[in-house]
Amino acid sequence: QVQLAESGGGLVQAGGSLTLSCTASGPAFSGYGLAWFRRSAGKEREFVAAVAWAGGSAYYAASVKGRFTISGLPVKLMAWLQMDNLKPEDTAVYYCALRNRAWGDSVQNPLDFGSWGQGIQVTVSV
Repeated sequence: QVQLAESGGGLVQAGGSLTLSCTASGPAFSGYGLAWFRRSAGKEREFVAAVAWAGGSAYYAASVKGRFTISGLPVKLMAWLQMDNLKPEDTAVYYCALRNRAWGDSVQNPLDFGSWGQGIQVTVSV
């Protein structure tokens, strides 16, 4: 059974930085990449960023593009999300997810990710 573990969350002031880490363990299938989603209080879960194992292509939500950087190490099944210039609206629980479907037209559909971490809190204060 695949297990995903997130780390690196916490409290930071607006304008600050945090780096989230995700490690996948136990899968017989390494998947096609890792992604980060987030859920803020009272809102739906939303896509943040993803990285493909093959070629290292990165995908970002418009709200974080230019501020967040995702990277991955497929041989270790690890991914990182460097978050810079954080804003209070980035406050959320962040989830790591392993993609188990080949990359296609949609990169943001949660249904294409078969395994999820427990989530980690990121809080950005004003």
